[in-house]
Amino acid sequence: MAVAGPPVLLRQLPPPKSAVVPLPPAVLPAAGLAGVCAALVLPVDRPGVGWLLAGLAVAAAVFVADRRSRGGPGSFTWGSAGWAFLALALLGMGTVRASGWLFVLCVLGAAVAGSLAVVGKRTVNSVFYDMLAVPLEALKAVPWAGRGVGRFASRRDGVARRIALAVLAAAVLVAVFVPLLASADAAFAAVVSAVVPDLSFDVLVRWCCVFVVAALLVAGACYFLAAPAHRAGTENPQRTKYGLEWTVPLVVLVVLFSVFVGVRLVVLFGGTEYVLRTSNLTSAEYARGGFWQLCAVTVLTLAIVAAALRWAPNVTKADRLRQRVLLGALSALSLVLVGSALSRMWTYQEAYGFTVLRLLVEVCELWFGAVFVLVGASLVKLRSTWLPRAAIGTAAAALLVLAVLDPERLIADANLDRAAAGKPLDHRYLAGFSTDVVPVVSARLPEPLRTCVLREVLAGDTPDGWPAWNLSRASAREVTLGTC
Repeated sequence: MAVAGPPVLLRQLPPPKSAVVPLPPAVLPAAGLAGVCAALVLPVDRPGVGWLLAGLAVAAAVFVADRRSRGGPGSFTWGSAGWAFLALALLGMGTVRASGWLFVLCVLGAAVAGSLAVVGKRTVNSVFYDMLAVPLEALKAVPWAGRGVGRFASRRDGVARRIALAVLAAAVLVAVFVPLLASADAAFAAVVSAVVPDLSFDVLVRWCCVFVVAALLVAGACYFLAAPAHRAGTENPQRTKYGLEWTVPLVVLVVLFSVFVGVRLVVLFGGTEYVLRTSNLTSAEYARGGFWQLCAVTVLTLAIVAAALRWAPNVTKADRLRQRVLLGALSALSLVLVGSALSRMWTYQEAYGFTVLRLLVEVCELWFGAVFVLVGASLVKLRSTWLPRAAIGTAAAALLVLAVLDPERLIADANLDRAAAGKPLDHRYLAGFSTDVVPVVSARLPEPLRTCVLREVLAGDTPDGWPAWNLSRASAREVTLGTC
């Protein structure tokens, strides 16, 4: 008998872990090295290659510490490797894209994917907990790691004292010999100035903050992996005994959506002019008046489907057949709603122009459609335990694809196409973008507007140190400007 597992969105959080969790000896060195690497290479204020290097340092520290602590194969699986690759790929977008809003989304997506890589299949917790497992466990790991540091510092063999003396002696030698060698050779001095940043108070504070965050992330991941695993239980979720309270609302919703789809087919065959003529609206007004309502309908329908998968009865064969038919029909009709919303947004953008917000909403609608497809796949065996993580994975993959496609370039191209067709161009909006739009603006805008827009785009650009190197910014500095 097929029984649907509850979507992980609504599962109960795990009980508190035991306070007595052994601290593997490899954790503190791994956390310290990862913190030092991140502090030295992470450009906090802008996208750059250092974000990818810091992510690699944290991932390698967690992997090595877990493997050494277990004396053999670690806790990670191929699924964990997939999530880790997705997280590092999102961080790697900072190497090629200069857009600030895009990279913020990529960092948030990388944090979620990294947490899911650490969690793996060890727990049956709420998906919200799993998405934030590493930062949440980092808070619990503070006293855990603190006890380890205290035990290490109080060792009677003097290991801590010898390590401190060795580090201090090395720092003194570097502080003495590097200035002497730099003053003796100009080429060596240039290399030193490029590698060593200005050690101002702000830089030191930033290093300390980044060190603490990176070290705590490694410690939190190791604490989660060292604690006892929570295994999946065999109990079934609490479901209603009777299906009438689910069947009637779902049938009504299916009928309502079917009528809407029928009207949309009339529009398809009768043409948009038929609707505009009968509703006394312009094309843009018609698109604008319906898109947000269809978005709200899509979100509410997704919530209803998730609730039905969680609580609707599926004990008997008739229950399961009813669930497959109703939820399958609702998912299929919802795909039509998604297509209708996308067509309206496209019409609206053709009339008023393309923006970042409108593009992001379109991507969200496409993601909603992908989730409905996943819901349809889960109805085959009525098992939905994999559905939440699959939905999160498609969201992270969609964000990665968006970053690869270069959204600001796409928006600039679309608006310039509208301008070529005789529609107005908001060049001030283009001037507010990052250097990602420089190739498009440089190739397609005529002078002197081209130079005026590029000067605004490049106005806030400052030289990058090597950790903040970015392909988009480096390429933009090579563009020749005229007279504005």
